Amino acid sequence: MTHPYRPLHAPQLQPQLHRPSHSFREFAPSRRLASHVATYWTVDFLPVPGNQGHRVIPDGCVDIIVDLRASSSRQAAYVVGLTTRVEVLRFAQARSVWGIRLYSESAGTILKTPLSTFAANRVFMEELWGQEALDWVEKLLTANSITDRISVVEQQLNRILAAAEASAPTLVYQSMQYIYDYKGNLSVTDLADKVNFSERHLRRAFDRELGLSPKEMLGIVRFQSVLEELYSGDYSRLTDLALQHGYYDQSHFAGAFMRYYGLPLKRLTRQQ
Repeated sequence: MTHPYRPLHAPQLQPQLHRPSHSFREFAPSRRLASHVATYWTVDFLPVPGNQGHRVIPDGCVDIIVDLRASSSRQAAYVVGLTTRVEVLRFAQARSVWGIRLYSESAGTILKTPLSTFAANRVFMEELWGQEALDWVEKLLTANSITDRISVVEQQLNRILAAAEASAPTLVYQSMQYIYDYKGNLSVTDLADKVNFSERHLRRAFDRELGLSPKEMLGIVRFQSVLEELYSGDYSRLTDLALQHGYYDQSHFAGAFMRYYGLPLKRLTRQQ
């Protein structure tokens, strides 16, 4: 089963970032996990002059990060929760990182804890899965190839999902389906009407499960939908693109771009 939403990140949008000192690659999950995992990814980074750092864009997803250069499995893997502003990572030492990008509506089941737990700080996988995490991470660190590493990940995720008790979709899960379907171009009032709950109840559910407001999630998915069109070039004028996605003027559009991407819009687009 595929997923209607696939977030984009800076190395895909800025080809000039691809250089020997900054390598970013993505790998698709199996069809069985495609509704839970957005992508597997790797970053290899060398701190050399001219390296602009690794830009992390809010995408409504949660990442399991594995430091492939870690000396032990105990603190090699941790979770980064939902983010609401761009962050540029600049490393003082060479880094080689493996990532598992999970859709927010599935991440709580896989990580066995509400995503609001990760709102303020990273949490090591050992705290979530115990000894099982250490054994799993050790397999990732010693895998001989990308294919082997993906196999290790998918065996673990499939096992967890198979063991999880089936339950009715939560309010947040139902809300996320509408957010994806409408590409984030909804008001919180409209979203609450669609799931037949009050705005207050909806905000409480998002805060409890995700540690993020529905308004913020709508803004992130809407912005990612804009990036998708910028990437494909499927637009004529930026003004039309902004209005199509619910930004009420060019200033509003530019402000969202600076918040979520951290660069002026003109840096990623042809002049209009």
